[in-house]
Amino acid sequence: MQTSSDRHEYPAHWEADVVLRDGGTARVRPITVDDAERLVSFYEQVSDESKYYRFFAPYPRLSAKDVHRFTHHDFVDRVGLAATVGGEFIATVRYDRIGAGGTPASAPADEAEVAFLVQDAHQGRGVASALLEHIAAVARERGIRRFAAEVLPANTKMIKVFMDAGYTQKRSFEDGVVRLEFGLEPTDRSLAVQYAREQRAEARSVQRLLQPGSVAVIGTGRTPGGVGRSILGNVGDAGYTGRLYAVNSAFPEDLKEIDGVPARRSVREIEGPVDLAVVTVPAERVPEVVTDCGEHGVQGLVVISAGYADSGPDGRERQRALVRQARSYGMRIIGPNAFGVINTSPRVRLNASLAPEMPRPGRIGLFAQSGAIGIALLSRLHRRGGGVTGVTGVSTFVSSGNRADVSGNDVLQYWYDDPETDVALMYLESIGNPRKFTRLARRTAAAKPLVVVQGARHGGVAPQGHAVRATRLPHATVSALLRQAGVIRVDTITDLVDAGLLLARQPLPPGPRVAILGNSESLGLLTYDACLSEGLRPQPPLDLTTAASADDFHRALSRALADETCDAVVVTAIPTVGEGSAGDAALAAALRSAAAAVPAKPVLVVHVELGGLAEALSAAASTAPQAPQQAEPQPTEPAPAPTEPRTPPAEAEDTAPAGPRTPEADDRRAAAPPHPRPAAPAAPHPAGPADPPPEGTRLIPAYPAAERAVRALAQAVSYAQWRRDAADPGKVPEYEDIDERGAAELIAGHLARGQGLALGDEETCELLGRYGIHVHRALPAPTPDDAVAAARALGYPVALKATAPHLRHRADLGGVRLDLADEEQLRRAYAELTELFGTPAELRPVVQGMAPRGVDTVVRAVIDPAAGAVLSFGLAGAATQLLGDMGHRLIPVTDREATSLIRSVRTAPLLFGWRGSAPVDSAALEELLLRVSRLVDDHPEVVAVTLEPVVVAPRGLSVLSASVRLAPPPARDDLGPRTLPAY
Repeated sequence: MQTSSDRHEYPAHWEADVVLRDGGTARVRPITVDDAERLVSFYEQVSDESKYYRFFAPYPRLSAKDVHRFTHHDFVDRVGLAATVGGEFIATVRYDRIGAGGTPASAPADEAEVAFLVQDAHQGRGVASALLEHIAAVARERGIRRFAAEVLPANTKMIKVFMDAGYTQKRSFEDGVVRLEFGLEPTDRSLAVQYAREQRAEARSVQRLLQPGSVAVIGTGRTPGGVGRSILGNVGDAGYTGRLYAVNSAFPEDLKEIDGVPARRSVREIEGPVDLAVVTVPAERVPEVVTDCGEHGVQGLVVISAGYADSGPDGRERQRALVRQARSYGMRIIGPNAFGVINTSPRVRLNASLAPEMPRPGRIGLFAQSGAIGIALLSRLHRRGGGVTGVTGVSTFVSSGNRADVSGNDVLQYWYDDPETDVALMYLESIGNPRKFTRLARRTAAAKPLVVVQGARHGGVAPQGHAVRATRLPHATVSALLRQAGVIRVDTITDLVDAGLLLARQPLPPGPRVAILGNSESLGLLTYDACLSEGLRPQPPLDLTTAASADDFHRALSRALADETCDAVVVTAIPTVGEGSAGDAALAAALRSAAAAVPAKPVLVVHVELGGLAEALSAAASTAPQAPQQAEPQPTEPAPAPTEPRTPPAEAEDTAPAGPRTPEADDRRAAAPPHPRPAAPAAPHPAGPADPPPEGTRLIPAYPAAERAVRALAQAVSYAQWRRDAADPGKVPEYEDIDERGAAELIAGHLARGQGLALGDEETCELLGRYGIHVHRALPAPTPDDAVAAARALGYPVALKATAPHLRHRADLGGVRLDLADEEQLRRAYAELTELFGTPAELRPVVQGMAPRGVDTVVRAVIDPAAGAVLSFGLAGAATQLLGDMGHRLIPVTDREATSLIRSVRTAPLLFGWRGSAPVDSAALEELLLRVSRLVDDHPEVVAVTLEPVVVAPRGLSVLSASVRLAPPPARDDLGPRTLPAY
C-alpha cells in the first residue's frame, strides 16, 4: 500500500462488492502501487480495438512510466479504481482533477477528467456503469462536482454508459472527439437509473440460484442417508429438468454413478458448466470446495453446512471469510446453515432443500430466515388440517439460514418482476438494511402484495448468526415504517398464511364494507363483531337458517355481490346433517359460481369442521404434495411429512452438520429421508391431482374461525387503500423562505468545533429559523429579579418554567406556572417553584411569553443508523408516552404523508374538534412537519430534532421548546453507489 507522506491514507471505505448485470459479483477497490503486475496482466488481455478507444491511438503495451502513473495516486486529485474477479483486474477507471484549461489542478478546482478501460471478455456485464457510480461517489467526497470525458465517436458503448447514467449532461463534438461534461449531484433520473440497474442485477443473481441449468451436490454420501445424499434424492425426486451431479472427494475412482446420477470426486472433473453447487461438507472443508467451484466457474452456492456465525465468534469470522472468498470468484451464497431452495416451475422443478417432498406449484413466493419456520410454512400451505384451505401452492421458496450474503432484499428484487409469483410471504428475524428494505418493499407492494411476519421482535438483539446494523428504533416504529411502505405486517405465521391465501386468488376489496351471510346466526354475529374490531364496516348478518340449500347460498351470495354498498362478502357455514361430501361439493360449486359472476369483489368462507367443503372450494382433488411417478417402485416405507422432520444418519467424512438455523439442534437436519431413493426421471412429472387448477380459476379461501377470516380481510382492505394512495403519493413542497445554503454554513461552523454536539438554545433557534421554524422566545431567569426583567422584556402575561432534565416537559409535576399577569404573581410563582423543587441552579428556570391556547403536540426527527431518517408526531403528555401513541414516516415526507401522519395517532380526534372543542390549525401543523422533514433531508448532519411542546391553536401554532443535535454525515448513504453488505 502507499505510504508516502505526500499521499493520503488508503481509503478502505471505498472498497465494495457489487452485483453486475448478469448476476455475478465483482470487487471494486482503489488501485495502489502493489497492483503494477495486475495492471500489466490486465492490459495484455485487452483487445487492440479497446486500447485504441482508450488512448486514441495504437497502444500495444504500457510503458514503465504508464504503469507508475496508473498505480500511484494521492486519493484526492488522482484516483484509480479497479473491478476485480478472482483477485485479477477486469476493468479500471480513473479521474484526474483539472483546472479551467484542462491542466492538472488541486482543490478548490471541482472538475475532473474520467476514463475507463474494460476487458473485452467482461464488456456487456455492466462493469463500467457500476464503476461510474463508485468513481462519482469518490469524486463527490473529494469535492469534485463535474466530470469531463473525451470519447471517440466509434466507441458507442462508452458513450452509452455516460448518456444512460442519468446525470445532467452537456455534449459537444470537436476535432473528431465527442466531449461529454456532466454534473455529479444525484438527480431523480440518475437515482431511478441506479435503482433500476440494481434491481435487474440483484434479481438476476437470485435467478441464477433458483433457475440453474445444472446442479452439483457436493458432499453426497457414499451410503444412503446423510444430508448430501438426502438433498441429491430430493433434487432427483422433484423431477429436476437440468443436469445433476453427485460430488464427493471420498468416492472411489471407479465410481461413475450413484442413484443413477453421475458421480465425480471434484467439481473440477465435471465436463460441462455447473450453475449451482449445493454444499453439504463440514465447515472446515468448505473453503476448499469454494475454491474448486470458483475455478470451475460455478455461478452460485447454497451452503447447507453449519458451524458458522451460528456457532459463536470463531464461526462468525469463518462466515466472513466464506463470503469474501465466494465473492472474489463472482459467486453469491444462500446460507450458510441454510435449509435450501425450491422452484416449482415446470421449466425447472428444483428441490435443492431438506424438504423431502416438492410443494404443490402455485403463485406464492416464500422466504424464511429459519428452516423450522420454513417447514411450518410449507406444511401449513399444503395440508388440509389445522384450518386454512390450501387453495394455492408455492412458486419459489428460499430459506437463507444465517443470511450471510443473499437476503430478503435480494429475493424481493427477484419477485418484483417474476411473472410466476403473485404474492410474497416473508418470515424475517432481522432486517440487515431497513432503509433499502423499505424502499424495495414500497416498489414491490405497488405491484403485488408483500406480507411479513417478524420474529425475535421483542428480543432486542439479532438472532445468533445474523450480522446486522443495530437500530435504536423500537419495534412499533419499525412496524409503522413497514406499513408506510405498503408491507402487510402480521404477528404470526398463521396470519401470514391466512393473508397470503386470500391475496393469492381473490381480488383486492374496493372498500371496507362487508356483507355477511350464512346458515348460522351465531357464527354470523361473531363475524360481525370481528369486523367491527378490525375497523371494517359490516352490514347486519343475513341468516339463511340451517335449512338453506346450495341454491339458497348461491342466490344470497349473488345478491350481496351485486349490491353496490358491499365491497366484500364473508360466507359462514356449518355442517348440514346427513348430506356429507355431496352436499359440500354442491355448496362449494354454488359459491364458486356466484363469485365468478362478480370477479371484482373478494369472497371468504368461515366454516366449522367442513373438510369436504374446504376440499371442494380449493378446486383440486388434494392440496397435499403427491408422490411423483417413478420408473422403479418406491420403497415400502413412506417418506416423513414436512411437519415431522427426522434426522438422517450422517457420514462424518462426507457430510456436514447442516440444516435450518433454529434454536433447537434437532432442527438442523430436519426433513431429510432416512432411506435411499431411486433415480428420478429427468422430465417433469405428468399432470396429476397435485397440479394447480387452471390459471384464473376463482378459488375461495376457507377459514376455521371468523376472526382469522376477518383479520385477513382487514389486512387486504388496508393494503388496497395503500395501493390507491400510492398512485398519488403527493409531493415535497418548496418554500421560498428556506435558506438551505445559510443553514449549511451554520452547520459547518458548528461541526468545526467537534465531531458531534447538541446546539445551544440560541444556536438552535438560528438554525431552525433558516427553515422558517420559529421558536417562541424564552429568557433565562437565574434569580427572581432576572425573571421580572425578562417578563418586562417579553410583556405580560408570561409563563415560568423549570427546564431541568427531570422537570422538562413535565407539567404534571408542577414545574410550570402559566398566565402570570404581573410582577407579584411572577415572584410568588418563583418562590413556590424553588421551595418545592430546589435552588434556581437546580431548576434552570426560564420566562416565556404566553402562547395562544391549543393542543400540546410533539414533533421529532431522528436519523437511525439502520433505518435512515424518521419523522415522528404525537400529542404531548404522559398518557401518550405511556401508550406509545406516536406516528412515524420516513423522510422526505410528502404533503399527503404529512396529512396522514397527524391523523395516524389514536389521540388525533383531539385535534379535530373532539367533544365540541375547536379544531386546531392542521394546515399549519402539516407545514411544520414538512419543514422539519426538509431540514433533515437537506442536511444529513442534523441527526436529531425535537420540538416539544408545539401548541397548535385554532389559528397558527407556537413552538415553545426545541433542541437540535449535529454529527458528521456518514461517508456513504442510500444515494451512494450500489454495494453489497460489507464483510
